[in-house]
Amino acid sequence: MRVNIHTNSQSIELITKNGSQKWPISTAARGLGEGKGSYCTPRGAHIVRARIGAGCPINTVFVGRRPTGEIYTPELGRAELGRDWILTRILWLSGREVGFNRLGDCDTMQRYIYIHGTPDESFEPIPRSHGCIRMRNADLIALFDQVPAGTPVFITEE
Repeated sequence: MRVNIHTNSQSIELITKNGSQKWPISTAARGLGEGKGSYCTPRGAHIVRARIGAGCPINTVFVGRRPTGEIYTPELGRAELGRDWILTRILWLSGREVGFNRLGDCDTMQRYIYIHGTPDESFEPIPRSHGCIRMRNADLIALFDQVPAGTPVFITEE
């Protein structure tokens, strides 16, 4: 099993022994890059370091990887314009390439790069995030339910 993230087509693909599934995503508005503080989506080989939010209701709001007790609604979104919503589930990524996306000033895990849910009503499959990979909430649940910790994740432009 592996996950391929294709930034040019803004898609994520889960490949299993039984076939593949594909969903739209949104990567970083600032493009690709590994540097700390760059707000870019890191490239290369990663793994799912942690799975967060199993069993939480759809649209659960997370801050610091913890549920806040809020459930996102469009009304809440309008009340807090500009908030970077992390919703429903989190797949926290860790780089596997020392000096490129692991350790030092380019560490994906220390940059808190996730695959996470975002408000469905504002989701578009175009680069808009602050570095993470955003998905529609139902799509994220479908992915999350199939992907164990340790699953390889490859982020490429192709």
